[in-house]
Order: sequence, then structure tokens, then C-alpha cells
Amino acid sequence: MSGKVIDERIKLKRAYQSPAADDGTRVLVDRLWPRGVKKTDAGIDCWMKELAPSAELRKWFGHDPARWEEFRRRYAAEIHAHRDELDRLRDLIRHGAVTLVYSAHDEAHNDAVVLREILLGHR
Repeated sequence: MSGKVIDERIKLKRAYQSPAADDGTRVLVDRLWPRGVKKTDAGIDCWMKELAPSAELRKWFGHDPARWEEFRRRYAAEIHAHRDELDRLRDLIRHGAVTLVYSAHDEAHNDAVVLREILLGHR
């Protein structure tokens, strides 16, 4: 499977955006359920809380772009401690498109961005 195919298989989407037919398997990658989103409307197929940043890391980061690089480093270390869940997510990607669903307002500085980088081998 070429890198481009894998690249296209892993999508990112805010939990507040409506599910779409081309989302494939929708995986929530936050530790907390998105505020104000009904489970019946979210279209979440799988919730991988274990791959979310720890509560301590999430609070420390506070979505502060100035802490982004350090957050990426710390979060990558946390993710690699959950190999089983990461492998499970990789298996889903082998079978088709996967959309990593997150609730952060900042679309460039959030846990799903880091997780996608790891899955694509960029980190």
C-alpha cells in the first residue's frame, strides 16, 4: 500500500461537523465526550479513550500554540505506551478509511493531528 493511499485513508474531523458517507470508520480520540454532541448524532463507531492525551497533559497544554512542540513530544510518548490500541487503530486503517474525530476548536494544534502524524510515520 503506497504512502499516498494511507495518507488519504486517515482523515481528521471535528466532532461538531456532521458525519459524511466518505468518513469511513469514525474514531473518537478524545478522553472526554464532546460537549453538546448527542451520541446518536455523532456517528462514532469506536471510542479510543486510551489513545487520548492524559488528563494531566491535556490540562498542561491548554491548547496553547506556544506549548505545541512540547505537547507533541509528550503526547507521542504517551501514545507509544498504548501499543495495543495503536495497533487496533492501524488495523482499522488497513481495512478502509478512518476519520479521527476530536472536539478541539483549533484544527492545527490538537491530539488528532499528532496521532495522524504517528500513524503516517512522520513522528
